[in-house]
Amino acid sequence: MAAEPFVLPDFYLPHPARRNPHEEHARRHSNEWAERMGMLDSVGPSGKLVWSAQDLAAHDYALMCAYTHPDCDAAMLDLVTDWYVWVFFFDDHFLELFKYDRDLRGAQAHLDRLDLFMTEPHQSPPEPGNPAEAGLADLWARTVPLMSDGWRDRFRASTHNLAVESMWELDNIDRHRIANPMEYVEMRRRVGGAPWSANLVEVAVGAEVPAALAEARPMRVLRDAFSDAVHLRNDLFSYQREVQQEGENSNAVLVLETFLGVPAQQAADLVNDLITSRLQQFENTVFTEVPVMFAEHSVPPHEQIAVAKYAKGLQDWQSGGHEWHARSSRYMNAGGATRAATWSPSGERRRANQYAHVGYDRTGAALELPELYMPFPFRTPSPYLGQARTHGLEWAERMGFLDVAPGVVTGQLWNAGLLAGFDFAYCASMIHADAGPEELDLSTDWLTWGTYGDDLYPARYGSDLLGAKAQNARLRLFLPLDAATMPEPANPLERGLADLWRRTAGPMKPSDRAWFRATVETMVDSWAWELANQLQRRIPDPVDYVEMRRATFGADLTMSLARVGHGNLVPQEVYQTRTMRQLDNAAQDYACFTNDLFSYQKEIEFEGEVHNMVFVLESFLGCDRARAGDIVAELMAERMRQFEHIVAEELPAMFEQFALDEQVRDVLTGYALELRDWMSGILQWHRRCPRYQEPELIERYRGSVPAPDTPTPARAPRLPIRPSGMGTAAARIEELFAAVRA
Repeated sequence: MAAEPFVLPDFYLPHPARRNPHEEHARRHSNEWAERMGMLDSVGPSGKLVWSAQDLAAHDYALMCAYTHPDCDAAMLDLVTDWYVWVFFFDDHFLELFKYDRDLRGAQAHLDRLDLFMTEPHQSPPEPGNPAEAGLADLWARTVPLMSDGWRDRFRASTHNLAVESMWELDNIDRHRIANPMEYVEMRRRVGGAPWSANLVEVAVGAEVPAALAEARPMRVLRDAFSDAVHLRNDLFSYQREVQQEGENSNAVLVLETFLGVPAQQAADLVNDLITSRLQQFENTVFTEVPVMFAEHSVPPHEQIAVAKYAKGLQDWQSGGHEWHARSSRYMNAGGATRAATWSPSGERRRANQYAHVGYDRTGAALELPELYMPFPFRTPSPYLGQARTHGLEWAERMGFLDVAPGVVTGQLWNAGLLAGFDFAYCASMIHADAGPEELDLSTDWLTWGTYGDDLYPARYGSDLLGAKAQNARLRLFLPLDAATMPEPANPLERGLADLWRRTAGPMKPSDRAWFRATVETMVDSWAWELANQLQRRIPDPVDYVEMRRATFGADLTMSLARVGHGNLVPQEVYQTRTMRQLDNAAQDYACFTNDLFSYQKEIEFEGEVHNMVFVLESFLGCDRARAGDIVAELMAERMRQFEHIVAEELPAMFEQFALDEQVRDVLTGYALELRDWMSGILQWHRRCPRYQEPELIERYRGSVPAPDTPTPARAPRLPIRPSGMGTAAARIEELFAAVRA
């Protein structure tokens, strides 16, 4: 075998792997099962066996499952091991059948057939035509009766994604296209199968995630952080086989090599840093977000126990998966078994750095903006712009946005001069360039309200997370699905939302109203997420930051205003396709990072913020702000190129796949044009707006900006660096004695 392309790094492994005592029983059972399903007799187009008995023995999936599921009984370990034999066979079988000869049509038909074997309880599957179908039919019948209907739906979706998104890999190979880093992480979750593994953890530990919590942020983050760490680790171990031997290009090491222009070793070390960051995100979520979720949802004790068993099961899988990768002949792992037991100090250094930031760094000047790739011209401002400007100022004053804001040290959050300079009507006139006068007023008001809330929360609730969550709960009362029943607003934020909801949701169909409400709730909840990080003085994990940034920017909210106009013409399943999700995400990230570049000085120097992509990359990569800014600009360019690729190649292919009629095609093509306006308009607004320019920042924050030798302004006092809360008084014993002596 050729020399390994890089040395495996030291891994952050906070929990030791354990080994199930029923391993040998599972090994015998799974070998017999694979033979019975025909997996050891399957021959590809080349005439070569997909797997021989020797291949299966060398891969040793029983060892993998014994490590990843250390506590289940023999029958359950047999079942879980069979599932992993099936999923690895499916991957290798698909590779042998379709990846080498690029048979895209045959691949799609093969994948479509698999869905027929994930039946409802009253359905019977067709006769299997190959070992992958036979294995899935057998496993589905053995597993689904053990779980609830909700779990079955989630597992069907993750199994479907695991199979169908193999087409994404195949398409990229066919086009010789290497994904950008953000696209890769998102798609790797669907292709790589760790969310599927997370569903099986529920089966193995005998504890389902409660249906009401399955899509709550803490549970999504646990699943996604687990998945990312599993997949990125696999990419390190499988780089030699996948990239050098099989010619695949879906590998995180290769993605970073290409994007950053660095050698394989440096890219591998960065992938390992990201694994560490995702594992520490998992830990942070378990200890800081899950308990709050329990309290907010009044989760009963038996469901709390189920979540705890699930989280522990994911932790066991993570440790055991590493141990197996370090030993399996399937992977590059020279010295891996030794390294698997090594404690890495780099993980603790990364954690310490993440919490060491003091805040209010002197940037010296605005970030020098790199060249930004924007292939689309911004639209000429609307003829209704003047009217919208007048309306927007009057509406904001009527809602109370210019009044003294209780709890804000400076009194007024905004004044008329600041608001006129923000010129939200100008932004609205470009991002919704074809809007009529009432629509433009509404868009202007939503931008005004969202920015007011974004400015208000850190100023009003900087150290009062409970107050922010109480306000969030109040805001939900102003989003009734009947669009009528509301309490009396108690402050400008509530008053503005009540007015906007009546004007926006009133004419909507119930399904659109529920959808739009979710986008508002997502943005509001993200404001509290930012405060929680600020209170911990924690620089966000890069992946978590990117995904939450779309929410804090209100991207779904403003983009959904365009979707609502599509009516019932576009089937909902079309919006859930990879093509449409990636179209939205590419556009959103471009816009969000635009804001982060322009607002760097405002947020870092004048507001003591940590939620800025430039700053997050400074911390994660250990580089200066100029280099981090350049990387953000390149990420924007890659997202824009991906947007162009989707519009030119993937959107037409999706039209054909779903056999969409001309009217629907016109709607979706028009939506892509609206997203072009949205991105170019946001960029132009930032270039014109004084909100981010140093003279206005000095004027706006005068009296609250710290002197050079005083890092913290009076308006936003930092919490003392000491433990607090129940049971921590002993840590402050000297302070308590001093108080008594006084």
